[in-house]
Amino acid sequence: MEAAEPADVAVDEVEALTADALRWLLGSAREAGDDGLAWATVPSDDEPDPTLYGGTAGVIPVLLEAWRHFGDDRYGDAALRAARSVAAAVDGREDNSLYFGLTGLAFALRAVDTELGAPDAAAAADRALELVRSRFDGTRWGDWFDLLGGNAGIGLGAWATGDTDLAVLALEPYLRTAEQTPAGVHWEAEAGRVPRFHHLSHGTLGIVYALAGVGRATGRADLVELARAGAADVVARNEAGPADFLVPHSDPQDHPDLTARHSYGWCHGPAGDAQVFRLLRDVLDDPAWQSFADRCWHTVTHSGLPRRLRPGFWDNNGRCCGTAGVLALACDRMAEQDDRPDFARLLVADLVSRATRDADGVRWSNIEHRATPSTLEPHTGYAMGNAGIVRELLRFVRMSRGGDPAYVVAWPDQPVVHRNGSSGRASVPLSGFQPRDRGLSVKP
Repeated sequence: MEAAEPADVAVDEVEALTADALRWLLGSAREAGDDGLAWATVPSDDEPDPTLYGGTAGVIPVLLEAWRHFGDDRYGDAALRAARSVAAAVDGREDNSLYFGLTGLAFALRAVDTELGAPDAAAAADRALELVRSRFDGTRWGDWFDLLGGNAGIGLGAWATGDTDLAVLALEPYLRTAEQTPAGVHWEAEAGRVPRFHHLSHGTLGIVYALAGVGRATGRADLVELARAGAADVVARNEAGPADFLVPHSDPQDHPDLTARHSYGWCHGPAGDAQVFRLLRDVLDDPAWQSFADRCWHTVTHSGLPRRLRPGFWDNNGRCCGTAGVLALACDRMAEQDDRPDFARLLVADLVSRATRDADGVRWSNIEHRATPSTLEPHTGYAMGNAGIVRELLRFVRMSRGGDPAYVVAWPDQPVVHRNGSSGRASVPLSGFQPRDRGLSVKP
């Protein structure tokens, strides 16, 4: 199937849309103790959610992105107030993971301190990571053993927050728990779960990403080589032709009555697989991995998305499972591969067309075709909701104007842009931004 036709997008219109989406996001916040701000997963929920996946911790990076982009202190103030509520949630949080637990809270708190100067947020991040460390059973932290909910994410989050020892502690168990396959290795994603998952969110490639990134950073060749073996297993499962890359969701298929065998987004598809291959290209200094990333992109752009071709196909706008996650990769490729912006514009135009606009601002809803009504309540957070969408749209606007492709807060599972022989922040700075002491503090 050929890719959809390119779309014209007025960058100023997209920027105005993000400003209205931020207005809705701020309007969806609720007051918390000590002058804090908190978000629920959806506005109708009774309790706020502190997590990186669907709650307050995941809103913080987009507030920092907006603060830098617009130069408006409202967003910096909101990030500081959000950090207060996240800090207050640390001691009562039993989950330890990156996306659902303490490691993700620590990541967001550390970002606030780095960008705004909030020592109380830094102290709360340290406390969160010490709690994580104290709960390690010698192999894992709970049933899940993946990136979203298990060791791989804890390792990446610990490394991103500067805790090298915890990062290595989290990843070494993969050395003794790897299961040999004909082509390489894979792992049990959840204790007792028979299907083996292959992709970034819950599967082999999420573990590969953590092993490769932390292994290179710490000089652990054994972790890097294990990452290579895990990637080899996934590559051997490709069910597409030589120009494409499409690996099943899981084997044997997990819940085949509910889950499609093939997906295309960040979580279980080639949009996320390509991010792992980008990292392996740099870690292993081997351009062959870029060819796999290119094949992933060919598959994505010829899949028909973002059109909703049939019930259940491409019914999500968000960062984890939908259009925003593909847009992140499209912008990475624009920066690294000098890709034309046509497909990115197509994705942005689709997001613009699906936005709900009214007096409260702008937001996006996802679809569940098996439910009535099928349009779901808008989510606020990073993975499935408005924060993740706004973050990618702001980056698109900046890049469209020739600005820096780097995010304000680099995400643990997305490689930084690597171009012109160097990795890290690109050479073009954002004009007018200077980190400064806001004179506010996050109460423990």
